[in-house]
Amino acid sequence: MIAVLMDSVACIIVTFNPDFTGFVRLLDAVTSQVSYIIVVDNSTCSATQQKITQLTPLNGVCITKGFNSGIAEAINTGIYEADRLQFSHVILFDQDSVPDSNLIADLSNAMQSEIKSGRKIAVAGPKYQDVKGQPQSPFVKLSGLYLHRIECSAEEVVSVDHLISSGSLISMNALHEIGFMEEKLFIDYVDTEWCLRAKSKGYEIIGVGCAQMQHDLGNEFVKLLGRTIPVHSSLRYYYLIRNGLWLIKQNWVSGSWKMMDVRRLVLVYIVYSLFVGRRFENWKMLSLGIWHAMIGRMGKYSG
Repeated sequence: MIAVLMDSVACIIVTFNPDFTGFVRLLDAVTSQVSYIIVVDNSTCSATQQKITQLTPLNGVCITKGFNSGIAEAINTGIYEADRLQFSHVILFDQDSVPDSNLIADLSNAMQSEIKSGRKIAVAGPKYQDVKGQPQSPFVKLSGLYLHRIECSAEEVVSVDHLISSGSLISMNALHEIGFMEEKLFIDYVDTEWCLRAKSKGYEIIGVGCAQMQHDLGNEFVKLLGRTIPVHSSLRYYYLIRNGLWLIKQNWVSGSWKMMDVRRLVLVYIVYSLFVGRRFENWKMLSLGIWHAMIGRMGKYSG
């Protein structure tokens, strides 16, 4: 059963003006692990588009969007292609991720084992470490009004509330029942929204301790009151707060998640408006994100 699953996995890589060295490293890591690679390119430069097409392996295809369609639409483009080719599973990667050589086998084995035990599994994801040397990111699960860290050992498989999209192995059957990624979010909360939607439909999300990946979060970090705080662009804060508030308004999201995330988004607004990064610009974009969430203006930010 495991061999059949491995032969039925398509890898979807979303690119946007990537660093080619990192992109080649990712391709080298995944080419031998899957049957097919689907690169969905959001790059805006024609020379970059041509280079990515040239680098795409023979056991794959590059779909050039020609514009920045957002992470959700790009992932969906890859899923549609994998579905058309009748793959049973897809695994998603950002351009800045590098999986270990056994990652897909580890995720596949864990997913199949949990399904055999009677669990309804939508997605399995790895542990990952930021390439800039930040501590390994833990899995998280909501308990009360807080997301709690789950320190999963290499021998464990744990139930979690959400996973980052990169490195996630997803059942195509689950995608058909749950639906594809929510394109109106564009970027930020895309993975969280899908995982919460999956859980609302009775599926489980699992973290696999033995599956390992390096991942570039793309952030700088600063220390604030003894905590390590990531620093994003002001535009990312716009998407973060707008999409977070949109998710809170969905009637299938649990009340405990809503209360937790309201508290978290209030902290985001205060911290990044007053203490971290380009504070005035952050405040403007965060405030605009709140307004757009209130009036239902979604999709790509247009100024």
